[in-house]
Amino acid sequence: MNDIVFQSARKLARALRARKLSSVELMKAYIAQVERVNPKVNAIVTFLPEQALKEARKLDAKLARAKSSAGVGALAGLPIAYKDMILTKGIRTTFGSPIYANNVPNLDHLLVERLKAAGAITLGKTNTPEFAAGSQTFNKVFGATLNPYDLDKTCGGSSGGAAVAVACGMLPFADGSDLGASLRNPGNFCNVVGFRPTPGRTPYYPGTDVWATLSVIGPIARTVEDTAFLFSAMAGPDIRSPISITEPGTLFAKPLARNFKKVRVAWSKDLGGLPVDTRVAAVLEKQRKVFESLGCIVEEAEPDLSGADEVFHVLRAVGFVGRYAELLKQHRDKIKDTVVWNIEEGLKLDGPRIARAMTLRSDIYRRMREFMERYEFLLLPVNQVAPFPVTQPYVESINGVKLGNYIDWMKTCYYITVTSHPAISVPAGFTEDSPALPVGLQIVGRYRDDFGVLQLAHAFEQATGAWRERPPVVA
Repeated sequence: MNDIVFQSARKLARALRARKLSSVELMKAYIAQVERVNPKVNAIVTFLPEQALKEARKLDAKLARAKSSAGVGALAGLPIAYKDMILTKGIRTTFGSPIYANNVPNLDHLLVERLKAAGAITLGKTNTPEFAAGSQTFNKVFGATLNPYDLDKTCGGSSGGAAVAVACGMLPFADGSDLGASLRNPGNFCNVVGFRPTPGRTPYYPGTDVWATLSVIGPIARTVEDTAFLFSAMAGPDIRSPISITEPGTLFAKPLARNFKKVRVAWSKDLGGLPVDTRVAAVLEKQRKVFESLGCIVEEAEPDLSGADEVFHVLRAVGFVGRYAELLKQHRDKIKDTVVWNIEEGLKLDGPRIARAMTLRSDIYRRMREFMERYEFLLLPVNQVAPFPVTQPYVESINGVKLGNYIDWMKTCYYITVTSHPAISVPAGFTEDSPALPVGLQIVGRYRDDFGVLQLAHAFEQATGAWRERPPVVA
């Protein structure tokens, strides 16, 4: 079974199209893996095996009738389980909240429409923290999702269920969303790839603010190649999303191989003095030579992102007001404390404070753009910490430095969010803990150079092979 479920998604798609493997055979393998592993990690929280098998049978019948597979979508026959923040018509969508524990939408999110059209078959939904708030995946509806490399540790979040499902071979790939770190953080903690694209690459609808650029949707997979494969079906314009970029998603289906000789990259240990766990720093420092071996010119440098902390906290709080202020009035007792805090922080804001944050963000973008004129890529830690106990809601201090709130340990990610530049978390190695814990490297590219980020991540991944280390829980 592991030979099938840990195969490359691209290879599986080719086998399905060539009829060397049936969709039913493939789906049964994934269903068996979910039934075997999911009780140990709690990643897939709504499971639809019969519905998925029904769709698989339809696809097999269609392929049997057809003279060729020319009219079949690129993802045809591959299973997907959507993050439980994404609306799925007729399928429970809880947002990780007791308020919506029995919510069944009457429409699909644009992403679901798009991946269905590409032939992906819905197998269920993946776990998320309440309203995707915080990078630790737990909620009162489904409980906590556990890290497959150490079941006592967190898997990160907020796309934690997605990352764990992919790491464990329960899915070939998955969708996720990222506001402060929610694709990169669980990718980092679970030894998979989490890609935060440039805002507008993956259109978002419906939403309370279709102009928003802090939160994006992106892919998670075990390899960069499979990440790009899923992304090629996710990306592309849609008139319902006014910020969507006009380039087609097929751009990301191209081969990722590239010569990086003399490409100048910036190496940042701590993004200007942020506290970074010594275990994380030790793993990443070893990887600098990999980029030198690829031919890159590696220089220690970092952009001036002063003001990013203020910008992120203000604009994040504004978003919480827009989405959840009315819920707070009606259901305060059913909302977790950190979400209440975020909403109330937003309610305290006034016009001048919000305007200042918007102005600061514009200047930060300018500074980042100018920095990236010299450096094609910026390399830095994904997270400032290694996976921590799953019973611990969030990190309170790093290397003895006390943190101010429940997301302060993610600054190396959310500072990059503020810049709108594409960023990826790619497996980089393991700590010397017992059991060893995954550590990812964050690669940031120039604005809208999503393909370049995928290319460098692919080259790094091929040179290191850290992604090949499967979690003990699947043994």
